[in-house]
Amino acid sequence: MPGPRQPGEDHHRSGRRPQAARGDRRCELTTASRSSTPPRRRSEHTRAKAVQALRTLDAAGEPVTFETVAKRAGVSRSWLYAQPDLRAEIERLRAAHRREPRSPVPARQRTSDASLLRRLEAANARIRRLTEENQQLREQLARALGERRAATTRASPPRAGAGNPRSVTIGPC
Repeated sequence: MPGPRQPGEDHHRSGRRPQAARGDRRCELTTASRSSTPPRRRSEHTRAKAVQALRTLDAAGEPVTFETVAKRAGVSRSWLYAQPDLRAEIERLRAAHRREPRSPVPARQRTSDASLLRRLEAANARIRRLTEENQQLREQLARALGERRAATTRASPPRAGAGNPRSVTIGPC
């Protein structure tokens, strides 16, 4: 007596797949449709879908992983791993996304080195201007305080002795 069938079990007890009935031509049509497209064109089409998926994911700022590219392109992950150039590009983009956590800006829209250099130069020029202005203001303040001190010393000469209201004499404890 055979054991109970497991869910999803399509195989005959011998371990072989059951043969399709003569009226069932699904297998033949699938095979025929695949064989009517030359393998080279099918391979190029598959590669183009994978490249397009890479570009789309990167442009959208989404994480680029083997799983996301495979799902978007409709290919298997093992096929992506077997393609050296696609594999290298996925690994490069994946590493770039890891360095920049949740960067919503796509790679081609990120700031260039020249742009960053111009911004740095502008910031340095502004710092120099502010430093010079700060130095001028300090000199003006020092002159104004000096003139104020000179004016108060000329107007009332200091009195000699203990009558100076600013000095306090502390007696023995």
